[in-house]
Amino acid sequence: MNDIPGNETRDIILDVTEKLIYRHGIAATGMDLLVKTAGVSRKSIYRYFANKDELVIAALQRRDERWMQWLRREVERSEGSGERILALFSALKAWFDSTDFRGCAFINTSGETGDPHDPVRLLAKAHKQKLFEYALELCKAHGTPDPQQQAAHLLILIDGAITVALVMGDSTAADKAQSMARTLLAL
Repeated sequence: MNDIPGNETRDIILDVTEKLIYRHGIAATGMDLLVKTAGVSRKSIYRYFANKDELVIAALQRRDERWMQWLRREVERSEGSGERILALFSALKAWFDSTDFRGCAFINTSGETGDPHDPVRLLAKAHKQKLFEYALELCKAHGTPDPQQQAAHLLILIDGAITVALVMGDSTAADKAQSMARTLLAL
């Protein structure tokens, strides 16, 4: 096994864990597969993470941070407050058209747990809360009459589009959600 020193090993473990969980789910991603795919020893994994649950949470936290940064970067390219709201869906469309699109990692992993207090579910809830808060920020910047309600509607449109794109294989779900957002916000 190839053990790379320092945080590089930890980053490799997290990257591989995130990719495998996103592709196969938590339950189907065993430690043997992680060891083999990451090219590190089991001992190396346990040097950084006490158990698989801790590893999964750390990988999902990184995904949350990176995904939200990506979305903000994509949206902020647009000029004007209304265009930024609509850009949420343009960003989604580009993601849906990518070869590695497998839906929302947080919805997917959340569906693997039955307990609403499970750390994975709590992390998924925190991710959706961040997404709501970003939508709220965009609605306030645009001056929508009821930004809380509009942000809640946008969150439903976003997650609905993601789910329809995955389940139905319909990458136009983002376009349809964008059209609904345009009507909802009179953009």
